[in-house]
Amino acid sequence: MVDTARENVTMEVILREDVDHLGRIGEIVRVKNGYARNYLIPYGKAYPATEGNKRQVGFEHARRAERLAFEKGEAEAFAARLADVTLAFTAKTGDGDRLFGSITTADIANKLAEAGHQVDKRHIELHEPIKTLGEHHVGIRLHMDVKPKILVTVTKES
Repeated sequence: MVDTARENVTMEVILREDVDHLGRIGEIVRVKNGYARNYLIPYGKAYPATEGNKRQVGFEHARRAERLAFEKGEAEAFAARLADVTLAFTAKTGDGDRLFGSITTADIANKLAEAGHQVDKRHIELHEPIKTLGEHHVGIRLHMDVKPKILVTVTKES
């Protein structure tokens, strides 16, 4: 005899946002009823995959694809302008040519703004502040597919 209360009953839902380990926005996924009814749907992360909702997702997907293509084009144009950018910093150094302070994402964002390129400091990919002299390649996340690198040169203050 099969216990229907414990049977893994699933349903299809359409994701309204990216959900870790499940899928990306607009995907139709099959999940357990409890997960869908108690978490995904009430918290606005998904909605049931009815025929009408599936048609709506197709329409939204086309609009989103157009928007993403436009944003990617804008990011690529901005990346082309950043391709030849070199930022030069001077800093006081101590023993072993280590900087007394450090060059942070905020410093890089400010120097880029002075050069006429507005970049949010949160989009600058610097795993830790720069604390040594020399050349450093720093990535900038403009779009999920467009990540140009700029050259940051740190020299000793005389």
